[in-house]
Amino acid sequence: MISLAPIVIDGHMFTAVTVQLPKTTLLTVSNDLGYIMCGALDVELLNTKLSDRGIIAGRAVGVKTIEQLLKAPLESVTIAAEKLGIYKGTTGEQALLKMI
Repeated sequence: MISLAPIVIDGHMFTAVTVQLPKTTLLTVSNDLGYIMCGALDVELLNTKLSDRGIIAGRAVGVKTIEQLLKAPLESVTIAAEKLGIYKGTTGEQALLKMI
């Protein structure tokens, strides 16, 4: 099952996507600039093989819901995200607000 829902944070619109898979759930919250995601995100891949794309993204581990993803500290972030002031330990919600 896939669910798609709008989320408003401090008056800014984001899109939350939840994908139910066998034995796991993929979670993302995004806007036109970047996204945060659950532990399935491969930040190293984005920073190395896809570095030319300048993808702004962060990864939180151990989250099972969109609400947890928003509140969790990011475990890793891309180089492009760091350039916006998004660092390891930034909460998902704080990271998204830096993507405005």
